[in-house]
Amino acid sequence: MSNAWWLAPAREVNRESRDQALARQQQLTKPAGSLGQLEAVAVRLAGLQGREQPTVEDVWIAIFAGDHGVVAEGVSAYPQAVTGQMLHNFIMGGAAISVLARQLSAQLDVVDLGTVAPLDLPGVLHLNLGAGTANFAQTEAMTQDQLERALQAGRDSVLRASAKGCQLFIGGEMGIGNTTAASAVACSLLECPASLLVGPGTGLDAQGISHKVRVIEQALQLHAAHAQDPLGSLRALGGFEVAALVGAYLACAQQGIAALVDGFICTVAALVAVRINSSCREWLFFGHRGAEPGHRHVLEALHAEPLLELGLRLGEGSGAALAVPLLRMACELHNGMATFAEAAVADRPA
Repeated sequence: MSNAWWLAPAREVNRESRDQALARQQQLTKPAGSLGQLEAVAVRLAGLQGREQPTVEDVWIAIFAGDHGVVAEGVSAYPQAVTGQMLHNFIMGGAAISVLARQLSAQLDVVDLGTVAPLDLPGVLHLNLGAGTANFAQTEAMTQDQLERALQAGRDSVLRASAKGCQLFIGGEMGIGNTTAASAVACSLLECPASLLVGPGTGLDAQGISHKVRVIEQALQLHAAHAQDPLGSLRALGGFEVAALVGAYLACAQQGIAALVDGFICTVAALVAVRINSSCREWLFFGHRGAEPGHRHVLEALHAEPLLELGLRLGEGSGAALAVPLLRMACELHNGMATFAEAAVADRPA
């Protein structure tokens, strides 16, 4: 493998800042631990950002898109043309993530890694890794070169974000058929049956879900040599956009930028990233637990406690974006509340 940058260690957590933030939490005018996860989030962010009072005002949202050859197996409720149509919708401001990015004053970075029909959309970075992945029910989804270029695409977005002073990175995805790819990768890494993870995706009925399970089970047998191998599973069963997310999460940790992970597909990418390089785990926050049944299992494998549970299954980074106000409030509470001494309020006796 050429220059395996993804194996470089994550930036070290600043333990002094984390300890200072923890001490501050214990002095604020509230019962200790009464703000639950919000306290833990603020303390973690302080350690990652290297300052006692963290902030997440500058948010970068990267949407990675790609088509999937496995759609030929009839695993999606939507036609493949929707991938390209949604790229146009992102740029025109009509998609859910476009609305959320505006509300958060976040930068939206739209990256097309490879669609079936070549596109030329102003405002979209077209990388043309291929006309979508190959059909992993018959062969490996990606070549080694495509895999490495997709990983690099995720890293490049993070480098652009870092240059703009990004404090929080959100990765999103678009690609008809990508719940099938993500489910297959997760099954390969967790060595669990497809029936445990596979759900309706964009809206399959029970018969459609059963067919999707069969397609994935056959593909897992075809690519059994890659079981529990994160890069091998990703190359054989994944998607361009899933690989870009993996690269982005690894690069965030190396660049020292907290990443907020979205739904099922992004969480599978996070699982791959952690299996490749476990040092990145500390830099990952999880926005929500979605409706796709596999999401819960993958979150459990990562020992992740998401911030929200709203029954979401949209993707695009939308669930993570919805959690940003919670992160901002966690920081505001941590930074803005008075200590017992400042407020002249009696603390509990020692």
